[in-house]
Amino acid sequence: MVNFTKRLVLGLMVIFSFGLTQQTMESKEKKKSRVLRHVVCFKFKDSAKESEVEKVVKAFADLKNKISSIKAFEMGTNNSPEGLDKGFTHCFVITFANEEGRKEYLPHPEHKKFVGLLKPILEDVFVIDYWSQ
Repeated sequence: MVNFTKRLVLGLMVIFSFGLTQQTMESKEKKKSRVLRHVVCFKFKDSAKESEVEKVVKAFADLKNKISSIKAFEMGTNNSPEGLDKGFTHCFVITFANEEGRKEYLPHPEHKKFVGLLKPILEDVFVIDYWSQ
């Protein structure tokens, strides 16, 4: 009976250990497939001309061609019927493969040049970054 109990406990330990190893492997695979999203929303000054806003939007979209760490770029204008936008009209989503990509992007000369173009017509900005699930 003692040998049986020892074998049972050992067997359960092996099964449990395999399950943990499998979970760890799955967790690592999920982390590999995650990407870092950088979400930026703009509220422009009332005095901003439509042509200035369009120039900013185009310049932001052009960053994907100038900064190699940008893996994807999306943008759109608010069309929510809820009325909770607080005056924010434009949303941009930049995708990076990892934190290193974001670290390259933020101080990049092309990003700084874009910010210089944006600031004179920007009233407010909202930024949030997250790891995709």
